[in-house]
Amino acid sequence: MTTYQGSVRRVLRWPVKSLRGEEIEQARLDDRGMAGDRAYALVDERDGREGKALTVRQRPETLHWSSGYPAGGAGDGTGGGATPALTGPDGIVWRWDDPGLAGALAAFLGTPLRLRAADGQQDRGPTVLVTTEASRAALEEELGAPVDLLRFRPNLHLELDAPAFAEERWTDGTVLTVGEAELAVTGERTGPCIRCAVPSWDPEGRERWPQLQKWLIEEHENKFGVIVRVTRPGAVRRGDGVTVRPVAAGA
Repeated sequence: MTTYQGSVRRVLRWPVKSLRGEEIEQARLDDRGMAGDRAYALVDERDGREGKALTVRQRPETLHWSSGYPAGGAGDGTGGGATPALTGPDGIVWRWDDPGLAGALAAFLGTPLRLRAADGQQDRGPTVLVTTEASRAALEEELGAPVDLLRFRPNLHLELDAPAFAEERWTDGTVLTVGEAELAVTGERTGPCIRCAVPSWDPEGRERWPQLQKWLIEEHENKFGVIVRVTRPGAVRRGDGVTVRPVAAGA
């Protein structure tokens, strides 16, 4: 069986769904996916959308706001459990529990909304999104233009000796050992990540690049990255060793 080796290049967490997130040194992976990831969301209160998450797809301007936890928060391996702080495009920082935050967001986005706190608000449930540097660099070469990793909003970005785009074929039974944790393509909504239109927006939501998604659709079956579940909880740190034992579709 083919085995790939490498290391964790970047650890990324997105505390509030569809807002910009934070790059961190370490995170806790468990049955929530990555602790503190998409643990908060904006909820649309418009007629016909009541109760649904308000995302980049409806309001790209959500990317003008960023979110992050104070040091030691959100189960990042130090045992903390703080709520995030949000920073608006004007530089003003809001606590999640600030009574004026929902109104400020609603006014900026032009949309009535409320705030929701709940673990596991990823689109595919409590999962972890993994990308590889070889694939990002190859996509950049194919397009002849810089491709910012943050467009894809991964949790773990790996440096592997696997060929570029190898993960497009990783299917049920693929296992990744990352630091203390084990991840696998197993269960519903895991495997190669089928992309929505969100990566076509730059990470700050100011300009759209439709050619990116068009290229992914035509050349890569609209796949980039792989979605996995945590099968053994543990801490993951930047620089940790990685071993991947893939099961490839059609193998």
